[in-house]
Amino acid sequence: MSKILVIFTGGTISMTIDKNLGAAVPSLSSDEILGMIKGLDEFGDIEVLNYGEFPGPQISPEKMMELSKIIQDSVQREDIQGVIVTHGTDTLEETAYFLDLTLKTEKPVVVVGAMRNASELGYDGPSNLAAAIVTVKCAESAGQGVLVVLNNEVNAAREVTKTNTMSLDTFKSTEFGPLGIVDNNEVLFFRKRVHHGQIHVSDFQKEVYLLKSYAGMGRILIDFLVEKGAKGIVIEAMGRGNLPPLVVEAIIDAMNQGVIIVIVSRCPSGRVLGTYGYEGGGKILKDKGAFFGTNLNGQKTRIKLMLALSYTQDYKELKNIMESDDYICTL
Repeated sequence: MSKILVIFTGGTISMTIDKNLGAAVPSLSSDEILGMIKGLDEFGDIEVLNYGEFPGPQISPEKMMELSKIIQDSVQREDIQGVIVTHGTDTLEETAYFLDLTLKTEKPVVVVGAMRNASELGYDGPSNLAAAIVTVKCAESAGQGVLVVLNNEVNAAREVTKTNTMSLDTFKSTEFGPLGIVDNNEVLFFRKRVHHGQIHVSDFQKEVYLLKSYAGMGRILIDFLVEKGAKGIVIEAMGRGNLPPLVVEAIIDAMNQGVIIVIVSRCPSGRVLGTYGYEGGGKILKDKGAFFGTNLNGQKTRIKLMLALSYTQDYKELKNIMESDDYICTL
């Protein structure tokens, strides 16, 4: 009988309120969480791997890479039908996208979490985990890349983002909507995921940073990062990819020192484009050699650049990876 591997990493799904602290902390075991799901035996064997009890902000790219390698080894087993990763929601989308870029498998991989801890009314951990199990068992989930399942919605890792600090339906695909829903213990897919590339590497470039633009922004932050050895900087620019003039000057100086600059938008959706030619406009940045990212948000673009810089330092190759989804990179 095929098995589902569930990797427990921590997050709110494993938390209860500590009465002394008056705040949520990791406390539930994997067996306790799984034990809250009625009818679990109907879905076959569950194999558990207790990776850790890490809240979302404690998940680093190092842990993401380790999880990627664990999952890649696991899906080679014939008895494993698919993999579920429980995860804190604060960095869930980054881990899911990291896995989506690095894993080489057609088997379903689902990342799941909870917005309410087990001490709160309406604890959503067991229902989300049950929906993730249903999704792995669905034949149509194969070949869809890494999926994120919460609130009975199935989203693609590349497209989904956390949109609200507390709502149960916080994870949304702002551009295209969910891939499907979980209804009555089955997945109803509305569409296939949008095609995207992959970067199959075993390491990543650590010195990659993310900045958000703001009115009156100067060059001090970029100069500081360059001085500290930055290899890449992702900047969430304004609108279609525009920045204050002093920032542009700093970007040009940084690129002259070999730092890769990628421009995305601080807007929740939409892509950047060299539309404006005024001082600080996007066309000036693009003409000077900054990469213009896809419709990915800043945090995911940083993940992508970290992996891309581990694969290559060639300018043309990097440009293709960062500005398109038409690439398969394998070392």
